[in-house]
Amino acid sequence: MNTNARSITMINRRERSDKYRPLDMALFRRLFSYTKPYALKRNTLFAIVVIRSIQLPLMAAVLGWIIDGPITRGDMQTTIYGTCGFAALALFTQFTLHFRTRYSLELGTLVIHDLRRDLFKHVQRLTMGYHDRTKIGRIISRFTSDCEALRQGVQSVLFVSMVQIGQMIVAGMIMAWRDWQLFAALLVMWPIIWLIVNFFRKRLSEAYREVQESFSRITATLAESVGGVRVTQGFVRQDVNASLFADLAADHGQVNMTAVRAAGKFVPLLNLNNQVFIGLALVVGGWQVLNQGSVQVGDLIAFFMLVPLFFSPVQQVGLQYQTAMAAMAGAERVFALLDTKPDWQDPPKPIELPPIEGRVELRHVTFGYDPAKPVLHDINFVAEPGQTIALVGSTGSGKSSIINLISKFYLPTSGDVLIDGHDITQVSSPSLHHQMGIVLQQNFLFTGTVMDNIRLGKPDAPNLEVIEAARQLDCLDLIDMMPDSFFTEVGEQGAGISLGQRQLICFTRAMLANPRILILDEATSSVDTITEARIQKALSVLLKGRTSFVVAHRLSTIRHADCVLVLDRGRIIERGTHEELLMHRGTYANLYRQFVMATEA
Repeated sequence: MNTNARSITMINRRERSDKYRPLDMALFRRLFSYTKPYALKRNTLFAIVVIRSIQLPLMAAVLGWIIDGPITRGDMQTTIYGTCGFAALALFTQFTLHFRTRYSLELGTLVIHDLRRDLFKHVQRLTMGYHDRTKIGRIISRFTSDCEALRQGVQSVLFVSMVQIGQMIVAGMIMAWRDWQLFAALLVMWPIIWLIVNFFRKRLSEAYREVQESFSRITATLAESVGGVRVTQGFVRQDVNASLFADLAADHGQVNMTAVRAAGKFVPLLNLNNQVFIGLALVVGGWQVLNQGSVQVGDLIAFFMLVPLFFSPVQQVGLQYQTAMAAMAGAERVFALLDTKPDWQDPPKPIELPPIEGRVELRHVTFGYDPAKPVLHDINFVAEPGQTIALVGSTGSGKSSIINLISKFYLPTSGDVLIDGHDITQVSSPSLHHQMGIVLQQNFLFTGTVMDNIRLGKPDAPNLEVIEAARQLDCLDLIDMMPDSFFTEVGEQGAGISLGQRQLICFTRAMLANPRILILDEATSSVDTITEARIQKALSVLLKGRTSFVVAHRLSTIRHADCVLVLDRGRIIERGTHEELLMHRGTYANLYRQFVMATEA
């Protein structure tokens, strides 16, 4: 067994270790609650289901009455009337079938629409900790395969099963009324049905849960591979990734085959019982007609028509049970995501920040993404309004962690982060973020135009204001060089736009937003030296009057910072201006010397 296969097997064991859960009525009720906004359509559908349950057994009873009555007596006129009534009833069954099918499909679509809407809102509100821990493919699978399984559950399982069960009850009542002895003989087979259903229930439930989990792994791997296709091709990992995906696909095929094999045994066994029931009815009913004369031929014909209506629902419900298992597996996963709590939440009555001056203070802050493993230790500093604070240090020293805390993407494990004297744990996150601007190393551009992406920082800004923001940054000519200038279409994740252009678009976005606190996290790393020189002057305009935090490996971008914080292993080991730190001849001076040597080389 290769490494990929062993890894997949280990994952399967972990994911399949959960205890078997039968149909969960709590999950069903929660899903059904999504039909409340559509109560009129839902209640109409219930009424149609009741009517539909009665129609087919009634048609069999009417047919038996016509044969035993007017046909046996040779009453042509009544036979014609009865036949017309039967035809009208048959036509009415098609009418109700149309609306039962239509309304159930519409209701399923509406429910899944609302469920996906709630999922999206919830995912957008989950904290960064969740998104850092969770593969994007797993989230996507909740919106795709899991929601589709739920759609089938709403559209098919509930209402089809209700029709089948209602039909079975009505057919049983008619059969018991016509000949209770024959009906009692048929009921002898019911324990066999119960044993079959109970035997396969657990196997089908586990099989369909494994199918959903396996599909989730495929989705996650596919999203990761497509997103990293440049790295894949750059490092010639096509065959390695293809092998991994092939192993995942093989595992998915295996668990699908397990589910199909179980279903392939379950359905024929139910169908066999149906045929046995008909044979039993033929033997017992035929003996009554021929020897006792207690049963009329019309009654026996009606009985033969009612037997499938009484026992075929068992087979149909068995088929629906498979869909129900897939739907429940999807419901478990969807509602588990909806029930996922953010790592932290604003207090019930948070402080709404007024327009801030931009004073930022970290007071004895300790933080760890895993609280047991701190990455920041006792961090203390103050940024006065309008100051520029530079964060310098090797990779993993804690620079981005400080930025995450100031941005309120995470909360400190201990200590306080204060904005204008307000503890950020007590303030409204939107009221803080509306007054902050962030330009990251890997800037994300949404599908749309360049103008749309810049206006993200200020949605109501007129075009002239957007153009003026670009002019202030001295990048108007670079945007005009694009095929359609500000109205150039941006592909998915910024496709079609160079890395440098993406950075400039995000700088212009920050300029337009006019934040009081500005964060530049490796923001010039993708800008070439010539372009960087052009925006240095514009950056001084952008930073002026704002409290700014600059994280940069290019130390040339932080020479004019009011304070440079040098971090090492989560601690501030040096602080001061660029000149002061050079005179100190410590870690910063060594870093700057290396930077100068690398630049000259």
